[in-house]
Amino acid sequence: MVSISEAQVDANNPHNVSAPVTAGDAAGFVDEASIDSEKAPAVRESGSDRFSRSSSGGRRRNPLRATLGHVLELFERPDPRNKPQNPLKLLKLTHRQAFTFSVACLGWMVDAIDFFCVTMTTTELATAFDKDPSDVTSAITVTLMLRPIGALLFGIVADRYGRKIPLIVNLLLFTVIELASGFSKNLQTFIGLRAVYGILMGGEWGLGNSLAMEVLPVESRGIFSGLLQMCYSLGNLVAAMLYYAVVPNLGWRALYWISIIPAVITIVMSLFLKESEAWKQSRRQQQANARHYYQVVVDMLKQHWVRCIYAVILMAGMNFLSHGSQDLYPTFLKKQHGLSPRQATIGTVVGNLGAIVGGIFFGYISEYLGRRRTIAICTIIGACFVPLWILPKQFGQLLAGAFFIQVFIQGAWGVIPAYLAEISPENFRATFPGLAYQLGNLISASASQIEATMGEKNPLPELRDGEKVPDYGRVQGILIGIILACVLVLAVVGREEKGKQFAADTKSVDDDVDDDDDDDK
Repeated sequence: MVSISEAQVDANNPHNVSAPVTAGDAAGFVDEASIDSEKAPAVRESGSDRFSRSSSGGRRRNPLRATLGHVLELFERPDPRNKPQNPLKLLKLTHRQAFTFSVACLGWMVDAIDFFCVTMTTTELATAFDKDPSDVTSAITVTLMLRPIGALLFGIVADRYGRKIPLIVNLLLFTVIELASGFSKNLQTFIGLRAVYGILMGGEWGLGNSLAMEVLPVESRGIFSGLLQMCYSLGNLVAAMLYYAVVPNLGWRALYWISIIPAVITIVMSLFLKESEAWKQSRRQQQANARHYYQVVVDMLKQHWVRCIYAVILMAGMNFLSHGSQDLYPTFLKKQHGLSPRQATIGTVVGNLGAIVGGIFFGYISEYLGRRRTIAICTIIGACFVPLWILPKQFGQLLAGAFFIQVFIQGAWGVIPAYLAEISPENFRATFPGLAYQLGNLISASASQIEATMGEKNPLPELRDGEKVPDYGRVQGILIGIILACVLVLAVVGREEKGKQFAADTKSVDDDVDDDDDDDK
């Protein structure tokens, strides 16, 4: 919980504490003069949000800081009073919080398993359907392009009617599509099924993220943000292990059939979910206002349109980093380096171990450094490991590169669930993060196809067995280097609302009261 002691108090006006930052103030999206400090939820102040005051208690601030304060903040020393807390203490949750977070994690992991089943089997699918790998990657592109539709549809329903039922419906439909994918007779059928899957995958993240972030203690959001997002990497890891165990023995079709097992488990667990208090309060407020939903949407867009654009552009960069470094990586190892499926699986596993480590660590440290500063640090250090990721010829060196590039790319990603939830406009915590995420995916949808096509058109100088070898590595390195620079700029110019309260009764890790009793109210 945010304590009043963290606010600055004027010596001549001990009751005049610093004005809190509201949802409309994130990323410079609303004039601060319009903030009603009486009603705004309190958040921890960052350097750029501290104002010098006159002796009368009124606000005054340096013009340069008023314009660029949020940028200058990244180069200031973090507030020494805001020290990292014991991570074991931050991991302490009530039973309901832990169960809700577990379901959100499993849902995201299930989606990742199926998505990476395609990237793992690109070579096998190309052989089975007598196509080039670049033709098969069009299934990945279609999946990513249609995800915004799911984010919009499921997000609107979730914000108006609750998160539980839409999540269950999403997972049920997902299971059917996953099973059907294994029965595809040609590439056209497979791509059609992946298109439907893309809609469903787009809806899941916003549902799971809103569920998780609304019930978690404020001070624990960073570390659990990393844990939640790393379930995507865990899904990649599970898909890699399933590929290694199933495909060589039973074929690629069996991989899609077997991978529905985690989805079924998640569906059963979802039946016991309860809606968050934050959503209930938001819903009561909407009903009290007695306004049409489209009016609420229009007002939100009028007030927060800059924030919406910023979030989409940021997520486009983040998704380019993720898909550009992961989707074609198994094909890069097998085609360009001539490694076996077993070695390609090991490379994927090692990369995802790095992703899990980076996501959790940097998600945790973002509570101290701030969300944007953490992203900026990850992009700078991550760029240093791009050569180690693509240039080595030795398998061990390639593994080291895969590990460290994912530590920092997914370290930046570990901040995203909390960051998007905190800058979301009120009443749109399922729609805004999910739609921004998936519109970013739409922009970056062609990442793997660009890499595959450009790599095939620009092969290595030497031939292998009389055939040209695609130079996937060079294309990947150039793309990731450019996008890392772009994300760094976006992190610098944005703002954040770390510590924002979603509900009046959000529980702290210091609370001894288990909210199981609240469930009966």
